[in-house]
Amino acid sequence: MENLSKKALKEQYKSRTITGGVYRITCSETGESWLRAATDIKGAENRYNFFSSTDACPEPGMAKAWNQFGPSSFSFEIVEELKKKETQTDQEFSQDIGTLLEMWLEKQLNTEK
Repeated sequence: MENLSKKALKEQYKSRTITGGVYRITCSETGESWLRAATDIKGAENRYNFFSSTDACPEPGMAKAWNQFGPSSFSFEIVEELKKKETQTDQEFSQDIGTLLEMWLEKQLNTEK
């Protein structure tokens, strides 16, 4: 790895591409799925992998199935990604991610009918 100064590392961090999106966690045993959104989709995936590796449930809504079937019955899937534009504020990007989640929740409702 290159020997970069703190200033260069900060600049590199600030100029990185930020990708958010919508993801789905699915329980193969029950068929249940949970759609969620994050402004840092890779961070959300890393958190999920950490929870799975430590056998800790990622969220209360899936605890019953998680405790009954274990983490190996669950999967994480990125359903759509969105890159933050250079001109977007964090708030604007967060709102776009929220809108994207609403669209996916609506799609899910329409396919369940």
